[in-house]
Order: sequence, then structure tokens, then C-alpha cells
Amino acid sequence: MSEFIKSVTESDFEYEVLAYSQNTPVIVDFWADWCRPCKVLTPILEKLVDEAGGSFRLAKVDADVNPNLVLKYGIRSIPTVVAFSQGARIGEFAGLQPEARIREFIGQILPPSPASLMVQKGDSLLAAGDLQGSRESYEEAVRITPDYPGALLGLIKVNLLEGNAPAARTIFRTFPACKEYNDAERLLPLMKAMQDAISGNLLQDTDLDIAFQNSMRLATRGNILASLDGIMDILRTDKHFRRDRGKEVVLGLLDLLDQESSLVKQYRSELTSILF
Repeated sequence: MSEFIKSVTESDFEYEVLAYSQNTPVIVDFWADWCRPCKVLTPILEKLVDEAGGSFRLAKVDADVNPNLVLKYGIRSIPTVVAFSQGARIGEFAGLQPEARIREFIGQILPPSPASLMVQKGDSLLAAGDLQGSRESYEEAVRITPDYPGALLGLIKVNLLEGNAPAARTIFRTFPACKEYNDAERLLPLMKAMQDAISGNLLQDTDLDIAFQNSMRLATRGNILASLDGIMDILRTDKHFRRDRGKEVVLGLLDLLDQESSLVKQYRSELTSILF
């Protein structure tokens, strides 16, 4: 058993959970041997506590062996997970949850991890247009916590902004199942279009096809705004260009930019006017 996981009973709950939580958050997993959802939930919790590297402790309480704890904390169903910090109950959930939801729950009760802080730094640098600085921050986050979703998403964006769609797709192929996966998946049409532009596989049947190819070539050179303007012009002529491929690429390009900037808000407003 990991050093960050502790089996806890009624006799040592006060020390191993309440006292311990004065310095480090403790997540208590109320489980039972007969509980099938527990057999799925527990490995997820164990993986996440190891991944966190001591940012919190996982305390496992067998509900059948410790009925007084079940009664004291009002546990009505198994599994139930309860979080403690500084001796107080600060959050809980009942039943089997997707890993993404569990990550979110843990993220709400923990101070930012070193990897999370590096991703925040990378995001700030990316919004400021510092691609090299943001890349270094995301790579440091991955060094601290391999496959850290926020860092992988950041590296995909940096590679796309630099015009390196093949590198972005390589990262995407190994992306873990989590809430950030949806954000990465929205960039997939852009990755594919940029790769097709590099390999010469884009259609050239019409003037709009040629204009799209030229716009994607601009993106592969890192000229994102010029690429955006070109595809927006295409959508003004045919808002469903290539079965909405144009729209999907525009949305991907916008996702690469600072979402709080007035320019991005202007582009999104204009795109809405074109499409609707």
C-alpha cells in the first residue's frame, strides 16, 4: 500500500484523519467488501493520491467493521467519500463518479500542486504571446507530473501556434481521459487541416478550396490572425463550407488565443452573426 494511503478504524480515526488533516487534507473512502462500485472507485482514488505525491492522504474506512463512524458521519450509502481539512468536514460525494469529476472534487479541496502552478504560469505566458516561456512552463509541469492534462493541452496549443501540427497530434494521441480531453478534441479539426496543408492533401476543386488551403498554409507558418481572416471570408460566402469544416477550424484557431481579449470576443461575435 502506498505511503499516502492509510486504513483507518474507529480507534485511530481522530488521530489519522482529524489530527492529520490539520496540516494535510484527508479524503476518507467509506467502502465495503460487498460493494461493487467501491471496487471501481477505490483504484481511481489510489491512483490520484499517488499522482498527487502527498498533497493529500487517502484514508480507507471499512463501513462494515466501523459502524460507529458510519453513524457519526451520517453515511447513508456506500461508497461515500468525505474530505477533511484542519479537522473539519469540507466536502463529500456519494456513489461511483467519473474520474474527471473526482479530479475536480479533489482539485477544489487541495492547494495548487506544483504542476498546477506551472500550468497557470504557462497559461499566463501563452495569453501574453510568449510561446517559448509557456512551452518551458508546460514541459516543467509534465516533468513534475507526467501526462498532466492541463500541461498537455498547453503544449498542443503552443505547437499549433508555432505551426507544428504533427507534434500537436502526437500529444493528442496520448491524451488521458479527463475533462481537458474535450478541449483538446475541439482542436483536432485544426490539427488535421494544418497537417493536410503541409502534406498537400487539401481539396482544390473550387476557389473556396484554394482560399482555404492558403489560409491553412498561413496557420502552419504561425500567422494565426491572417489565417482566421481568410477562413472568415470563406464562411461569409459559404457558412457550411466543406460540411462545417471551416467553422470547426475557426473555432480551433480562436481556442488558441487569449479568450479574454477583445479581439477574440469580436471574432466570436462576428462568427455568430455569420452562422446564425
